[in-house]
Formats: sequence, C-alpha cells, structure tokens
Amino acid sequence: MHVLILAAIFLTTLGAMELFAYAMHRWVMHGPGWFLHASHHRTREGWFEWNDLYAAIFALPSIAMIWLGVRGGWGEWATAIGAGIAGYGAIYFGFHDWIVHRRLPHRIVPKSNYFKRIVQAHRLHHVVESKHGNVSFGFLWAPPIDTLKAQLRAADAGQLRGPALRN
Repeated sequence: MHVLILAAIFLTTLGAMELFAYAMHRWVMHGPGWFLHASHHRTREGWFEWNDLYAAIFALPSIAMIWLGVRGGWGEWATAIGAGIAGYGAIYFGFHDWIVHRRLPHRIVPKSNYFKRIVQAHRLHHVVESKHGNVSFGFLWAPPIDTLKAQLRAADAGQLRGPALRN
C-alpha cells in the first residue's frame, strides 16, 4: 500500500480517536465507568490511580490491529489504524498525564494560545469533583475558555472548588 495512503489512514485514525475519546469520557467514564474514573477526579496518592486501567483497556484495540496487520494477514491498513490508536494514546499520555497532571516532573510552560486553552480546559473539567456538571470532555480540541466558564456557572450546583472560575 502506498505510504501516503497509510499516512492518511494513520492521521484519520488520530482524528477519529478524539471523537471516540470524547464519547467515552463523557458518556462512559462520567457514566457507568465512574467507579474507575472517579479516582482521576481526586487527589492521587502514589503513582497510579484506578482510572489508569482505561489506558490498558483502550490499548487492546491498538495491539489487536497492529498484530492483525503484521502477523494476522489483514494488511498494512490495519497496522496503520493500530498505530494511529497508539499515537493518540502517546499524545494523550504526553499532554494529559505528563504536562497537565504533572505525573512526571517537567518545566514545560504552555505558550501558544492553543496549548494554553487545552490545558486550562482540562483544569476546568476538574473543577467539578462529581460525575455530573463537568465541561470539556475532549482532549485535542476544547471550546473557548469563556464558553466553558459560562457552562460551569450555569451548571453550578454548589460542587465547584477553587478559584478556577475567576477571571
């Protein structure tokens, strides 16, 4: 298969993963999967939290597609999809776990407007400690911060914490 087609499949998978991650985060993690995800909305003690099991769960389709593409005879397209899923997971770990939640030490300071918006949007998501009333479930895209703050104010049911809503 031509390398440009494989690159397109890889990049399309990365984009599709944002839609998948949004849906899973909003309707599964903040729904019936809250029993695992709740640990992510509390102060972590130690290296791991129950929410980390989602990384293992979401890695399984990536592993399966890469294996089926390389060893199962499905072809390069399956490998490209598996790599796209893995690529999204790597980006997620780098930005979400490392940069936003500081699970590894760093001195990175968001400078671009896009980077600042993504980081602040995720912090606004964590202003609410319960599974209801949250905003910004995506990861690579977030609405403008003023929009998110307005949504939080409108949904405020007394469960907000900290100065994150101040201008």
